[in-house]
Amino acid sequence: MALEANFCRVQLDRPGPGGVQELLCVRRTRLGKTGQQICVGDRVEVEGIDWPEARAAIAAVAPRSSLLERPAVANCSRVVVVAALDQPELDPLQLTRFLLTAERTGVAVELVLTKADLLSEAEQQRWRERLMAWGYSPLLVSSKCGDGLAVLRDRLAIPGISVLCGPSGVGKSSLINALLPQLSLRVSAVSGRLQRGRHTTRHVELFPLASGALLADSPGFNRPSLPADPAELGMLFPEIRQRLEAAVCQFKNCLHQGDPGCAVGSDWDRHGLYLTCLESVQQQVARQPRLRTAGLKQRGGKEEPLLDQRLRQSSRRRLRQVEPDEEA
Repeated sequence: MALEANFCRVQLDRPGPGGVQELLCVRRTRLGKTGQQICVGDRVEVEGIDWPEARAAIAAVAPRSSLLERPAVANCSRVVVVAALDQPELDPLQLTRFLLTAERTGVAVELVLTKADLLSEAEQQRWRERLMAWGYSPLLVSSKCGDGLAVLRDRLAIPGISVLCGPSGVGKSSLINALLPQLSLRVSAVSGRLQRGRHTTRHVELFPLASGALLADSPGFNRPSLPADPAELGMLFPEIRQRLEAAVCQFKNCLHQGDPGCAVGSDWDRHGLYLTCLESVQQQVARQPRLRTAGLKQRGGKEEPLLDQRLRQSSRRRLRQVEPDEEA
């Protein structure tokens, strides 16, 4: 349910003696030695239970159905990308990067826009129409006025784990407080000078919302990562997927930059944002150190075969550096 320092808070499938429902657990050393990471949302096996103290140790981690890397949440059923319409002002590029992170999980993606009360109806409608062209059906909500909260509650009440992710200061904790008032999570105002959110949520934690439905709050961050492979980027855009269902690019390695023979074209709203993300991925790939191919070495920017050590001859300089006893 939560990772707190070196401890894991584990909810039991069924209550133990004395009605114990949660255990504070440590991790067995062998899990770390085998490289097994424990994430919030993992199903685990515990052993060595101390029922009076509600303590135990995690012995094994079950296979995952999905993994969201940032924030690290396992077995999530849907990713809810939360962005503010104002304070801080909605940044299309930043929102796109969060949506790409959500799309990489392969699970359902929801888009929620908070602080709708700060914009006029006309401005709200413009954003709604623009984001629908991106391939999403945004839900505009206001934690202050309560608009859209009932619809959001119904969407999140479906059994499974829903993860809220988004930049700092967009109102994720306020949203959870509106859905679960008994939690009273800490919130803070956006920085007036920088117009950026302050980090109030420090760790990922699951909260029961309905029967079988869990809601994960996560720390905000402002620059989510992009995929490492440029070829993977395009399929994370719903607009590109939709156009490739109707037609096929002339070249299999097409990166959809508007070149002749590209079925995607450039007449869509996020084409410029896609090119910006593609450039970032390509620069990231260029900065990665090249792995030397076995049997080859780098020389003058080119690869050439390595000579077998048995066939190498000592250089003239080395031959002149002969020890005195060898000269004798």
